[in-house]
Amino acid sequence: MSENSSAPFIPEPSGDIPAPPRWRIFGSPIFFRLWLAQVVSSTGDWIGLIAILAIASRISGNAGAAVSLVMLARVVPGFFLGTIGGVIIDRFDRRLVMVVCDLARATLLLTLPFVNNLFQLILVSFGLEVLTLLWGPAKDAALPNIVDKDQLKSANSLSLVASYATFPLASLIFALLASLAAWLGSLGVISSFSVDQEALALFVDSFTFLFSALIVFSLPIPNDHQRHEGRIDFTQTGRDIKEGLKFIASHPRVKAVMIGLGIGLIGSGAMIPLGATFAEESLGGDAATFGLLMTALGLGAAGGVITLLLLQNRLPRETVFEYAVMGTGAFLIITVSFSSPLPAVMSTFAVGACAGTAYVTGFTVLQETVRDELRGRTFATLYVVIRMCLLISLVFSPLWADFWSWFIGLFADDPTAYLGSTRYVFSGVRLALWGGGLMTLGAGLWAHRTWARSNDTSATAVESPIDESDAS
Repeated sequence: MSENSSAPFIPEPSGDIPAPPRWRIFGSPIFFRLWLAQVVSSTGDWIGLIAILAIASRISGNAGAAVSLVMLARVVPGFFLGTIGGVIIDRFDRRLVMVVCDLARATLLLTLPFVNNLFQLILVSFGLEVLTLLWGPAKDAALPNIVDKDQLKSANSLSLVASYATFPLASLIFALLASLAAWLGSLGVISSFSVDQEALALFVDSFTFLFSALIVFSLPIPNDHQRHEGRIDFTQTGRDIKEGLKFIASHPRVKAVMIGLGIGLIGSGAMIPLGATFAEESLGGDAATFGLLMTALGLGAAGGVITLLLLQNRLPRETVFEYAVMGTGAFLIITVSFSSPLPAVMSTFAVGACAGTAYVTGFTVLQETVRDELRGRTFATLYVVIRMCLLISLVFSPLWADFWSWFIGLFADDPTAYLGSTRYVFSGVRLALWGGGLMTLGAGLWAHRTWARSNDTSATAVESPIDESDAS
């Protein structure tokens, strides 16, 4: 790679990796193997999460509080360790980071069958999340070094599939293994072990991480620059973090992605805690209706990713990102405006399609924009933003809905209105979700305005020397 780059953090096109044939969806055999490792690792992540939630419900007298504490342990590490983890990723061999994380996760999972109190379970959950915070950004930061620039969007789409499409597979595997463990226990096959129903699933889960570590260890992942060796100087670490945050704040493309995804997640993420209540109060449905909404959301995300794969080279990434975020907000507003399940489910599919497209395109913009030495910190910061915004959405959306319910109650005893023969409920949940849709729509508009200003500034900078020359 050339050393004479005019912009220190903007990557130059690399001639090291030949352009793959267009029909090869994975772009390179190295990425295919990394993707396979991610599929296995993500499946293990989901199995572990399901098992931990099952254990929390079993060992605690208050299942709801136990599950909340365990989920808090999965979210909190991102606030404190995400950016520091990015510095570690940028300083060490990313392949080695992923291998160590996989081995450590396998070891922690082997301890779970023997956990017998909530405090131990929270500690294990915390440790697993810390390791995940290192593995994910290390993989994302390594992608531009193993696939061609034109294949980044495809790679991100496939990574999204590996991360989230494995959830139903993991649920099925856990259910089958838990049932098998119960059956073997009834036969006395494993009665000599002091383990419970989740144990067999956890033992198999640990092997998924060992398998992932073996795959990653065999990958020839190149580095774009020389890593720092030796002990980490935490003073330098602080300077590195400050440098990374300063770069994010000063670069319009990166800042637009961070804020667009973050605020969009706060708004659209409200559907997760409020969706079940919306399905019951506003759609007249039940838990099955909420299940249909979530299924439509997932299928929509998959449809958006597939469409993106087909059209990736025909549309500008910034335009796709900003309109995808705006579309997520607009379709969320439309979804919660319906009073019958069928149109709401169809509109939720569009919400998922736009959200999946925004997520993949946002990652691609960051990978194309940020140079290798800051890429780990940038993605680690993005992971922190995502976790923080998700926590805000999960915690404050129900409170926001309660506020609107109280506010409506000041003026009307019954929030139901009739538009002709149609019954319409102006509930606090519906108003809160409308607000979430407007917030997401605003995030997309803000990203559009930020990029427009950036383009105007760039054009002015280019034209200024010409104007001065003409004046002379």
